[in-house]
Amino acid sequence: MRSTNLQKLETEQQNLDSVKIDQATTEEILKLMNQEDSTVSKVVHEEIPNITKLVDSTYEALKNGGRLFYIGAGTSGRLAILDASECPPTFGVSPELVQGIIAGGEKAILEAQEGMEDLTEEGKKDLINRELTNKDIVIGIAASGRTPYVIGALKYANHIGAATGSISCVSDSQLSEVAEIAVEVVTGAEVITGSTRLKAGTAQKMVLNMISTGAMIKLGKVYQNYMVDLNPTNKKLVARAKAMIQDITGVTDDQASRLYQEANGHVKTAIVMELGQVEVDRARELLELNEGHVSQAIKDIQDSKEE
Repeated sequence: MRSTNLQKLETEQQNLDSVKIDQATTEEILKLMNQEDSTVSKVVHEEIPNITKLVDSTYEALKNGGRLFYIGAGTSGRLAILDASECPPTFGVSPELVQGIIAGGEKAILEAQEGMEDLTEEGKKDLINRELTNKDIVIGIAASGRTPYVIGALKYANHIGAATGSISCVSDSQLSEVAEIAVEVVTGAEVITGSTRLKAGTAQKMVLNMISTGAMIKLGKVYQNYMVDLNPTNKKLVARAKAMIQDITGVTDDQASRLYQEANGHVKTAIVMELGQVEVDRARELLELNEGHVSQAIKDIQDSKEE
C-alpha cells in the first residue's frame, strides 16, 4: 500500500475563504459555514454513478441473505452507527441486517479513541467477531481515505469473498484501491482546517442515507413514498402506521384502525387487504410471494381478476 502525505489530501488543505474566521462575527461564521455546506450536495451528485453501483451491490447482498456492515473510525464510525441504528425502526428490519462498527468499540461512540484507527488488525478482528461471511457486504468509511483500521477490514472482507465498497472524501484514495466499488466525494478544504466532521461528515451522511434508503426501497420496504415496513413500537409510530393505511387506501379513521388490528400491526398487509379486497391470510401470502413488494402483490390481484 502506497504512503500518503497527509498535508496533500484535499481534506487537509487550508480554506482561503475562512482564514480570518477567528475574527468574524457570529453571523459571519454561520454564513461562511452555510456557504461551504452548500457545495456538498454538488459533489455527492457527481458521484451518483458510483453510489448507484454500491446501492445495487448492497441490495444484492441483502436480497441473498447477507448483511451490510459499515465500518469506520471517529466521525465516520459514528455516522456508520447512526445510519445502521435507524434502519430497524424505519424499515422494520432486524438490527443484525445493517450494522455499524467503530474503531474502539462502543466506548468510542461517546468518547474519542483516536489511537484505535491506526491498528490495521483491529478492523479485521472486529469483522471476525461479527462472523463475516462471503454473503455480506462491507463498506469502509474514511474521510481521508487512508485509515489503517478501515483498510484492514476491507482487505479481510476481500479475502473471504465478501462484497466491498468505500466512501472517502479525497481523490485517488488508498481506500479506493482496496474496495471493489469506490465512492469519492471530494469535499475540499474545511472551514476549520482538517476538521472533517464538517463538510466531509455531511457528505458521508448523505451517501449513507442513499445507500440504506436505496437498498431498502429495492427490497420492498417502501410503497409509493411511505415507509410501510416501519416498526410501530410507540404511540407516535402506531398513529403514523394507521395514518399511512388511511392515506394510501382512502378509508376512514375507524376502518384504518380495524385494518391495523386485523393485520396485527403490519401496515403492508393492511394495505393489500384493502386495496386488493382480500382476507388477511391471502394478503400475507401475496406479500411473501412477491418478496414484500406491495405494488407487485396488488398487481397480482388485479391480473388474476382480469383473467
